[in-house]
Amino acid sequence: MYSSISERAVSSQWFFDNISVLLRRLYASINTPPVLDMEEFFPAHRQILDNFEAIRDEAVAIFQANPNVPRFHDISSTQYRISDNDGKNWRMFLVKSYGRLIRGNADMTPTLTRFLRANPHVTTAALSYLDPGKHIPPHKGPFRGILRYHICLMAPDTQSDNPPWLAVDGTRYPYAEGGDLLWDDTFLHEVQNPGPNPRIALLLDVKRPVPRLFHKALFNITLFGGWVYTRVNERSLRITTSQPAPENG
Repeated sequence: MYSSISERAVSSQWFFDNISVLLRRLYASINTPPVLDMEEFFPAHRQILDNFEAIRDEAVAIFQANPNVPRFHDISSTQYRISDNDGKNWRMFLVKSYGRLIRGNADMTPTLTRFLRANPHVTTAALSYLDPGKHIPPHKGPFRGILRYHICLMAPDTQSDNPPWLAVDGTRYPYAEGGDLLWDDTFLHEVQNPGPNPRIALLLDVKRPVPRLFHKALFNITLFGGWVYTRVNERSLRITTSQPAPENG
């Protein structure tokens, strides 16, 4: 590892892994493909496409002004295995987390924030920045109660001989600026940005429509727990000025 892993982080990872297994079992009766039809499950994606340039410009401006946005494992220690794995940075600028807008951050993304206010079924929104050469190894999300929406905002190397890509359940999807995808986060997925330029994407968690009251209740319980965590840690999630980078090593 490129950074020391504390006992607290290891304990958190053990708890996260076990909760993930439990959540997957509780949602086992839901049977949808890895990649889903956006028109059926998330028609609001068209609003993102209609405002693509404004959202992209907001994202680029944030990372230019704040190059040391926290890495994913700085925000959530349970993500160290996929974030702190190769000495390259995966930075996350959270705009909304478990239904709660991050004050200050949301002010820096007015176009995206208007979309989020108009679409409360989008529970989490983050701008994801990958260093050149960054690899996010294969992994599964814990919670089938949400669907993951992903749109590439900036990827200069898409036309190169070594373009970035996203893979879901063994199928590779090359990046294209403005290209979007909706998938079930509990299927195995990975990302590679092998070229010399960074990649910026918008990630959204979208509430999955479910008929069973049990799954609806489980979603609300999970969302509330995440909302409380976000409220308690909100100050550490805000980016108001350029910050010094945590050192690798």
